[in-house]
Amino acid sequence: METVPVIDLKSGLVVHGVGGDRALYRPIRSVLAGSARPSEVARAFADTGAFRHIYVADLDAIAGQRPDWKSLHEIAESGLRIWLDAGVADTERLQELADGHERGVELDAIIVGLESLTSHELLSATLAQWGPMRCIFSLDLRGGHPISREGPWQRRSPGVIAQEAFALGVRRMILLDLATVGTCNGPQSLPLARRLRTDCPELELIGGGGIRHTNDLKTLATAGFSAALVATALHNGAINPADLPNVNVDEDDGQRAATTILLPEEY
Repeated sequence: METVPVIDLKSGLVVHGVGGDRALYRPIRSVLAGSARPSEVARAFADTGAFRHIYVADLDAIAGQRPDWKSLHEIAESGLRIWLDAGVADTERLQELADGHERGVELDAIIVGLESLTSHELLSATLAQWGPMRCIFSLDLRGGHPISREGPWQRRSPGVIAQEAFALGVRRMILLDLATVGTCNGPQSLPLARRLRTDCPELELIGGGGIRHTNDLKTLATAGFSAALVATALHNGAINPADLPNVNVDEDDGQRAATTILLPEEY
């Protein structure tokens, strides 16, 4: 399993996300970096030698502003491959991200978040343009409930949304409960992951939110996740990047262990 560090961008700085209330996010304080400048934080992650990719949530872009290309360029200069969530809410934003290379930002993948998505057609268009390995669908939850705009996924359960996204061609999916972000309360997506591994075995799962320590990473790896998104536990020193190679497990072991996880009725 791969560990992917997270940068939440807001007003040109890296901020500390807590509980999904973005109005309260403040500049990060980190044992890895001396400031909240995107260039310094990304370079600190890269210098550990433990990471290949970096997940960037451009919070201003998700809120409807233009992407922060200056900060994204600084992050790209670290050499880490960027997975970017910049609020894909329409085809204009989709094309803007496709043209990122003209601004010196080569994106490894784009994130299509449920909270931004307006239609099945937009998800299909993103998959067609980027392909199933470079388009990652984020199943955005808050307290276990989907965060969805008015549209086709209103009042649907997380499991139904995930299955419909899979039917549209999604092959990589983030399970992210924003209520757990920055809380260090442990990952909450294991029951849903177990069901999806059964119903959609070709689906690659990425976990995020609440990760406290390497034992949580081992739990996600055992449950069959291919990657985990981590921020707070890296910045506060609870996870040492030097320890990350030890969290991998054999995939067959992960499949066996995942069968012990119980599923809530709301799936």
